[in-house]
Amino acid sequence: MDLDRTLRHLFTTAWSVGKVFPPDSLARIEAVIGESETAHSGQIRFAVQHSLDTREVLRGITARQRAIEVFGELGVWDTEHNNGVLIYFLLADRDFEIIGDRGIDARVGPEGWETICSGMEERIRDGDFEGGVIWGIQAVGEHLRMHFPREGGPAGGLPDRPVVL
Repeated sequence: MDLDRTLRHLFTTAWSVGKVFPPDSLARIEAVIGESETAHSGQIRFAVQHSLDTREVLRGITARQRAIEVFGELGVWDTEHNNGVLIYFLLADRDFEIIGDRGIDARVGPEGWETICSGMEERIRDGDFEGGVIWGIQAVGEHLRMHFPREGGPAGGLPDRPVVL
């Protein structure tokens, strides 16, 4: 058992999310997602979770494992071209995970996603949570634009609004 991690999860509350992502910050993130989706046919979702419950922490559930669950719960897999992408942030661990559906994941791969996650984590180390997420959305959007450019028609599909879990 990792006592430091357990304590971080116990003391990182829902209030903590509002402190680093106040409503105006979430609105700006939503706008960046919407803007990005005008250039490609993919769908980007951003979800932030303050912490895992104690049972999950004691079982050793990782941010990646939780991100995979959230990917399914939010229906990010349910896109026409299998090009949905979840950017998941577990605040207590300060850990970003990106889960891409099989259409985009085959083109970007784990190394590509990890590079984006590292860039976001670097920015939050300096306290720029919103900037880190926006940078990540733009980087993911660039991959989607390159591999799945918008070919007319309205943007649609999954909501752009960030999800606070």
